Amino acid sequence: MKDYRLEKLAKVLVNYSTKVKPGDNVCVSGEESALPFIKEVTKQAVLAGGNVKWFVDMPDMDEFLFKNGTMEQIAQPNYRFGECAKADVWISAWGTDNISTLSSVDGELLKSRRLANADNRKIYNDRSATGELRWCGTQFPTNGDAQYAGMSLGEYEDFVYSAGFIDKDDPVSEWKAMAAYQEKWVKYLNKVSELKIESKDTCITLSVKGRKWINCCGNENFPDGEIFTSPVEDSINGYITFSYPALMNGNEFHNVRLEFENGKITSASCKNEEFAEKLLTYIDTDEGSRYIGEVAFGTNYGIKKFSHNILFDEKIGGTMHMALGAGFPEAGSKNDSAIHWDMINDMTECGKVTADGITIYEKGHFKDELLK
Repeated sequence: MKDYRLEKLAKVLVNYSTKVKPGDNVCVSGEESALPFIKEVTKQAVLAGGNVKWFVDMPDMDEFLFKNGTMEQIAQPNYRFGECAKADVWISAWGTDNISTLSSVDGELLKSRRLANADNRKIYNDRSATGELRWCGTQFPTNGDAQYAGMSLGEYEDFVYSAGFIDKDDPVSEWKAMAAYQEKWVKYLNKVSELKIESKDTCITLSVKGRKWINCCGNENFPDGEIFTSPVEDSINGYITFSYPALMNGNEFHNVRLEFENGKITSASCKNEEFAEKLLTYIDTDEGSRYIGEVAFGTNYGIKKFSHNILFDEKIGGTMHMALGAGFPEAGSKNDSAIHWDMINDMTECGKVTADGITIYEKGHFKDELLK
């Protein structure tokens, strides 16, 4: 039976998040398991006047290539990524039948594929920053992701759609209300020069002077709920331990601890020591992957459970996250990398953030009285 919420989601993505207009070149992408999403979004984009191309990823074919192909065959740019990065609008869905399809692939092979896409990623980053590319990524509920999240498919569908306010009568008004609140903090943070972040086994300082904070309210990620910027590349000093698992290609790195000196990661470890070498493989992807490209506050308090899905987990209200690698040119970042790896820290128990010496955030909440 067709889920009416999927059509509602597609309309929000096309008409609110990416604002498709007649004549736009639109790309829609997802895995085979997300075919219902691809079809519904394609329909809504056509109705909005877009010229639509759709792409279907097949992870089992990627696995076959990694295990049977030559290095020359593997180290090829991703055609879908290249085409979508050049479009006016790109709407994509995460959603898979098996999150572990590539978990046993050698890290160096995965690295070669990432590096082969460096040019495509630069096009994507540059066009996103200028607004030439309007993109939005979301989640399509699948059995694979539901199982990984520890939920039944029905529970996971409810979780996904409620996180995006699709269960509300007017989802767009909900996102506009979030945007208005967050914009107040964006204006405050845009005047800040230095942040100090403290929590369990964490004490880190960084400069955000001259950088722009971005209000995320359902336009590029869906669901959304964060405020982020890209810190000054050589300004980060101290140490941080991420309380939530860091996820990459079906692998979980627990309690990742990073130490920084003048912006660069000087030490990296994780609790599951058997993954230590693989952790370093990702951190050493390229020169930019040892620097931080993003620091952010999660602001969606409707997301209350860690689901092993970065789209939701980085938005959990009361968390902060940082990303290794590529920064955001629109925020002022100069850091380039083939990776952008988000890692999340719970701030609700003992977290505190000071901005130029003033406590602005404590135990998972902004101090709104500062806005008065």
